[in-house]
Amino acid sequence: MSPKPYPPGNYPVIVVGSGPGALQTSYCLSRLGVEHAVISVEPGPGGMFRRFPNFDRLISWTKPFAPAKPGTRDYIRYDMNSLIGDTAAHNALVRPYMDDVSYFPSRSAMQKGLRDFAQKGKVKVRYGCDWEGTRKTKEGFKVTTSDGVYGAKLLVFAVGVTKPWIPSYIPGIKLATHYADLLPASKYSGKRVFIVGKRNSAFEVANGLLTRASQLILASPSPLKVSLDVAHPESARVVYLQPYEDAVLGGGHLVLDATITKIARGRNGFRVTTSGTTRPGDLIFDVDEVIATTGFEAPLRDLAKLGVSLFGQKSLPAQTNFWESSTVPGIYFAGSITQGSAGLNKYGRQSNSGVVHGFRHNARVLARHIATTHYGYKPRRRLIAPEDVTSFLLSEASRSPEIWNQKSYLARVLAFEDNGEVVDQWFQPLANFVDSAGPPAVAITIETDPTGTIRPALYVRRLGNVEEHILDPNILSDFETDDHQAKVSSLLKGLVD
Repeated sequence: MSPKPYPPGNYPVIVVGSGPGALQTSYCLSRLGVEHAVISVEPGPGGMFRRFPNFDRLISWTKPFAPAKPGTRDYIRYDMNSLIGDTAAHNALVRPYMDDVSYFPSRSAMQKGLRDFAQKGKVKVRYGCDWEGTRKTKEGFKVTTSDGVYGAKLLVFAVGVTKPWIPSYIPGIKLATHYADLLPASKYSGKRVFIVGKRNSAFEVANGLLTRASQLILASPSPLKVSLDVAHPESARVVYLQPYEDAVLGGGHLVLDATITKIARGRNGFRVTTSGTTRPGDLIFDVDEVIATTGFEAPLRDLAKLGVSLFGQKSLPAQTNFWESSTVPGIYFAGSITQGSAGLNKYGRQSNSGVVHGFRHNARVLARHIATTHYGYKPRRRLIAPEDVTSFLLSEASRSPEIWNQKSYLARVLAFEDNGEVVDQWFQPLANFVDSAGPPAVAITIETDPTGTIRPALYVRRLGNVEEHILDPNILSDFETDDHQAKVSSLLKGLVD
């Protein structure tokens, strides 16, 4: 057997994790010339996809056949699960493992796609190396692991939001089986099952047990939002709503707006006491099993003691626009934890940073930020001819996977220099562009407004002030029309002559 890579020692950067966030970050750092080490407690690539989702199917799609050729940049928009490489051979790696049953890949297909990305992209990881502790030094940080001590100037934690969260305010909740510890579906055959929660994980479990359980009862205090506006943060995914349809049609399953006031052992199982919210009144259920779909938190170990500020139920770290700890410089985050950097949060819509098709783009921007800010990387200077600026921006609005996957969060940026040159500044967080008082520039992104309508948004910076301009929608998502060309040209008047 070949020796493990990255023995304990000093490295410029240490990446902790081996899920999609860590793999994408490492891949990009390597291609930018940033030396680093990757360590993970896991036995192989995949992160949480080695265990979840419990019922096999993801809720993000990879389309085997789409209006773009697999392996190309255009296809990335239609493949929400594969990581992103710099050659066609490193892209669309989940697709070969898809079956003909669904365009939602199986967990196995996702895991194999991540494995192939690591192998083909030569992403090395020291597996079986458990991160145990962290401390600051004059040079940066020391990381204690099961294999020894590592030193680094910068740390990137891509450990996911994978630690089961149990709400202490529900009496008896520890008697329930958490989503992370779910038994095989066959163990629930013919049983009455009470599910604490009404978000996606609750309906995933209910959908998975639909042909097994004799009755399913889902309960949480807030009303369920059932809508085709799947971009809304509280909207349950349509793919999981068969149990809800059963409840509405009176099939025996129940979906309740109720507070769980107590869970206790019963004569042959459990007794769950609830108090109605939308419709007041107490209800008591004698059931065989109780499952808590109460979510997860970030397993950040001793980082809070180090000074990393955490917030919310998920214990997410407070972050800058470039996913650096807002309280401990030098500690960065990648993967699903980057949802802690909320961006502009326009119209109350969250970023897609909590899922692969969003945070894979964050990781690419993060790697470039680390390389340029800390290690002297100078991106190739790409100029856009002034007469091509409008068409370039609208082409990005029509096709860019980065801004389609991360609506209102990432933006393509062009800067206007005093000598008349227009410089492509690639992608950056939209919040960073809006907050920066730099030279004249323009950023374009895609936004979903409160009605669910998708449209481009143009942000123009002049004399240190940023103007926001919402462009007209197009039912075919074609923003390269004559009307759009004329509108953008008029908005850039004076910057592009």
